[in-house]
Amino acid sequence: MRLPGVRAVTLDFGNTLVPVDRAALRAVVASTAADVSRALEIADPATFLTTWAEERDRQFREEVPRFREVDLPQRSVRVLARLRGAPVPPAMVSWDDAEAARWSTPDEVALVVDAYSAAFVAVIPAPSASGELIHDLAGRGFRVAILSNWPLAATIDRFADAAGWAPALAGIFVSQRIGTIKPHPAIFRHAEARLGVEPSAILHVGDDWLADVGGAKAAGWLAAYLLGHQLDTPLPTSTRSDDVSADLELTSLADLGRHLRDPR
Repeated sequence: MRLPGVRAVTLDFGNTLVPVDRAALRAVVASTAADVSRALEIADPATFLTTWAEERDRQFREEVPRFREVDLPQRSVRVLARLRGAPVPPAMVSWDDAEAARWSTPDEVALVVDAYSAAFVAVIPAPSASGELIHDLAGRGFRVAILSNWPLAATIDRFADAAGWAPALAGIFVSQRIGTIKPHPAIFRHAEARLGVEPSAILHVGDDWLADVGGAKAAGWLAAYLLGHQLDTPLPTSTRSDDVSADLELTSLADLGRHLRDPR
């Protein structure tokens, strides 16, 4: 099957372009914990790991239902507060973030965020097939972009630069930078305006049914669903439903190119 009329292709990041399972993210946080512990003289890096995971899960519970991205500086503030003895709210209770911020400085928070971003780029490999696809589509005349929910846009910027993808990309559109997460239509409207392509000529490719397929179709885009790529992931996920259909289903991202006709 070939989809006609596609002029732009947007690609989800986590578990679409780049596999992100629990083991990989744990390695990223372990690297972050080691770097932060040395810099800030934290005695127990293992506690940093546990605390980071608990505060990540709290943020997902609070923010995802509101279509808001989780905030890494906020998480870093909360983690440092806990490590330094601040009273911890029960799991289903929100933090008083102003009070939590009293336990750290802005420079310390920035150090944690940068350490996490750098660790992600250093620890998570860039699949060669993803880079080959991006460059192939761009070379054929498609406007290619990343469109992703992610808590720090700078991490995807750095990753794309390090992987050599950036020259082929027409844009990197990330929820943290835009202010809302997929499937909210605002993130799709933002991307299409900057790509300069009408909605019906944009194909979005992703692994999450609600965020990627449901969001793209509600925005009037085409949608390709990448099957079986959510892995054992701590990222928010959804289950497939019958209220929307994908225009294309893929078992491998590398197969995408053969389903597209070159833009005229």
